[in-house]
Amino acid sequence: MTDLPLSNNDSASNGALDGGGKYVYCIIRVDRQRDFGSIGIGGGQKVFTVAFQDLAAVVSDTPIVIYDPTRENVLAHEFVNETVMREHTVIPMSFGTVFRSEDDVTELLRSTYQAFSDVLAKMQDKIEFGLKVLWDREKVVANLERESDEIRRLKDEISRHTSSSTYFARMQLGRLIESALEEMGARYVADVHDALKPVAVASRSNKPIGDRMILNAAFLVDRAQEQAFDERVKETSRKYEDVLSFKYSGPWPPYNFVNIKLKLEKAD
Repeated sequence: MTDLPLSNNDSASNGALDGGGKYVYCIIRVDRQRDFGSIGIGGGQKVFTVAFQDLAAVVSDTPIVIYDPTRENVLAHEFVNETVMREHTVIPMSFGTVFRSEDDVTELLRSTYQAFSDVLAKMQDKIEFGLKVLWDREKVVANLERESDEIRRLKDEISRHTSSSTYFARMQLGRLIESALEEMGARYVADVHDALKPVAVASRSNKPIGDRMILNAAFLVDRAQEQAFDERVKETSRKYEDVLSFKYSGPWPPYNFVNIKLKLEKAD
């Protein structure tokens, strides 16, 4: 994580304030003024750059307000970053980053020039892909039952006796299946990572969502390897298509690999 201090006039506080401001989407390296069109948050505001030396913040004009993370607002924020990243390496800023004035944005770039330069150098020509892997639990359990003598033995024992006499067998079977599922899930996840590692710069695992998801990961990929990564994902998906489903997204700005934390400093 890179801690970056704001200028003395801190960003938007709770509630609306008088005066205009600048909504910051991302930081790029650029040698000239850029205009990305009227695609900004808040109803198609003009998106342009505010520069300091060879760095620039991609911004749009905005009231000094706290933006609610509605679907419309979040999609507008993401769309600007996706548009800019077609031509530039970007450091994406968090949703809702608002500065009081263009001077404050320039001061941010000046005071944190080296930090931003270092991150841009590390992220040069790199993009992010998201991959979620879900499994068909019933099919996985059926496969386990075919492969495990112990699971089959317990199922046979349960089927041959009354429910009252098979309580402990049922408990044992449940624990055995859960343990086998955990092991199998870890094996699938390891196989996916091993398959994608040669065509990715780095990966980051996030917490799975729901009972069916076994992998929720982001992969940092060099632009030159985009096609190779895409092909490897498809190849791996086909390998496990009987039990796993792959949900693949991107390319995105490197949200999961650049964590910019702005320190708010009160005005003197």
